[in-house]
Amino acid sequence: MTSFNRFIKFNNEQVDAKKLLSYELLARALSSATYLKVTQRKLMEFRPSEGAISFSFFWKHRSEEIERAGQKTDIYLLAAGFWRDFDIASYQRLLQTVVLHPLRNLAIQIGVLFEEFRLMEQVIKERPGTSELFTIRTDVMVHHHREQFFENSRKGFVADALLNYIYISVHKGTMFSSSLEGPDFFSILVKPIERIYDQRDTKSNMSLATLIAELAEEWIERDLVHTYYSLGDELSKDESFHYHAGVKDADIGDEEQKDTIEEIFRTWHRENQTEKGVHLNFELENGQSGRGGTDARQGHEDTDITEIGLGRSEGKQKPKRGIPEREGDRVDFSKKDGSIFGENHAYVVYEEKRIDYTKDEQKAGLLEKWRLAQEPHVRAFVKELRRRIDLKRGSRRDHLSIGRLSSNILPLVTEERPRPFYRKQAPSKNLDAVFGLLVDGSASMTDKLEETKMAVLLFHDILRRLEIRHEIVLFYEDAFEATATMQPNTFEWVHKLEDGVKDSGHAILSVNAHEDNRDGFAIRWMVERLKNQQEKHKFLLVFSDGEPSAFGYDQNGILDTAEAVIQAEKAGISVLHLFLNTVAPSEEQKELFRMIYGAKSAASDTVEDFSDQTLRILRKMLTLVVQSH
Repeated sequence: MTSFNRFIKFNNEQVDAKKLLSYELLARALSSATYLKVTQRKLMEFRPSEGAISFSFFWKHRSEEIERAGQKTDIYLLAAGFWRDFDIASYQRLLQTVVLHPLRNLAIQIGVLFEEFRLMEQVIKERPGTSELFTIRTDVMVHHHREQFFENSRKGFVADALLNYIYISVHKGTMFSSSLEGPDFFSILVKPIERIYDQRDTKSNMSLATLIAELAEEWIERDLVHTYYSLGDELSKDESFHYHAGVKDADIGDEEQKDTIEEIFRTWHRENQTEKGVHLNFELENGQSGRGGTDARQGHEDTDITEIGLGRSEGKQKPKRGIPEREGDRVDFSKKDGSIFGENHAYVVYEEKRIDYTKDEQKAGLLEKWRLAQEPHVRAFVKELRRRIDLKRGSRRDHLSIGRLSSNILPLVTEERPRPFYRKQAPSKNLDAVFGLLVDGSASMTDKLEETKMAVLLFHDILRRLEIRHEIVLFYEDAFEATATMQPNTFEWVHKLEDGVKDSGHAILSVNAHEDNRDGFAIRWMVERLKNQQEKHKFLLVFSDGEPSAFGYDQNGILDTAEAVIQAEKAGISVLHLFLNTVAPSEEQKELFRMIYGAKSAASDTVEDFSDQTLRILRKMLTLVVQSH
């Protein structure tokens, strides 16, 4: 299964997409940085070049209450504490001061420990509701450092034991820590440690950390063995931000040391945005922009690729958008930039085209065979739905002051204010709904392709019979052509919304398996197709046989797909998922799809069950539409 991009590569645990998304929203709200991403690593970290902050893996495998409190307080400390109130210049001066000190790591980590305490107090003061969470955090961390104190003392790791002692002293008081049996010189450091309660900024905390390290140098010969704090390698490097060679002098701006983590992140984000986009890669390899001459123009990340070179195209035509145009044997598609669908797709280029198919006797015979087998199901389904519509149409509202006169006119005589009128419900002939069906076109679909086509054909025939507009699209990524700076994706229309009740049976039979699947990207693309449609009810079905898998998408595909589903629901589009497989899904697979799609995910235990599950999903959705009329 897809795992976190964490410090231990073999720790292959499942991503809790919903929880991670909630933490990401919290971090963005606290920091006012809409681009900020949240991941999990060994220690709390800042990674400006990735636009990400990381909460600690320390909290995993504990009770749900402790895990939630620990992870959320990590987010509060990172996004509401260190984000704006940690002085980078003072931290960098500490790094320079202790660069040759024998207890360099001890000094640095004591400084961060002091800052964590100061910022924790500040967050609690500004947000009293976090007090309970930080209390849980402190109790767990004190217990952990107490255990580590005895273990480090036993092994002779004096510097580590001192850091454990300092943590306990700071959070529980020196009276509590004095009960620990440590080296005699620890008591000499009590007075300097107690000064932490008077510190009000990063500079004073860094100075205090340096003082303690210098005092401890007389008794400690070996620096820290373990790492307890890490703000991230990018914040520990004493160097200015480097701009790429193409940036103009006017765009560089102020080269002075950034004061806060927020400023560093915003600088990285701004410069990374200018360097992203497939237009840059294309201009270097194939593009015409900037080749010289008076008509040269500057590239932009939203600029479409201007030269495709497919089939017999010579790449000399002006860029075209939309559906491919056919002229004889020449096919020229207009590829588009996928970065508009999120940072995870910054290097995606995609094309939209009709699926290629031919009509022959063999396909016609197979199509007739499948439809004969499915006809009883289609007829029964349509008949049941029509009956429900008729019942709805036949229902009426009585006791109205205007409308049709009821056959019961007795109230005209017996009641002071008679209401002898009624009205019939008059729903529209066609159901007010539109459907989009995304079909996974990855290579893993090969062994279940025929059954998938049958399920898609059933879906298509029922909606045609009910005159409901729908769209069927095969999506896939070209794994063989994908690189770090270019990931080609394709959407093949099997049936378009504009086709109405056109029979696309032969196109369905032409569906083939390709390479990879970028599910979150496909969902976002289909949402754009559906959200502006006039129908009241909008549904998006996803037929797939596994988790998202594409170039550079293994680490964040689950999270991106879950986020795409949430955004679709916010846009008024109900997303449903059907897991297609030749065997019953495992509990791990079921949990994965619950994380992505919530309760709107169904699974088929056998290939023969694909069509039955499709019928069940359609029945559920269309029943809701009928009831709403």
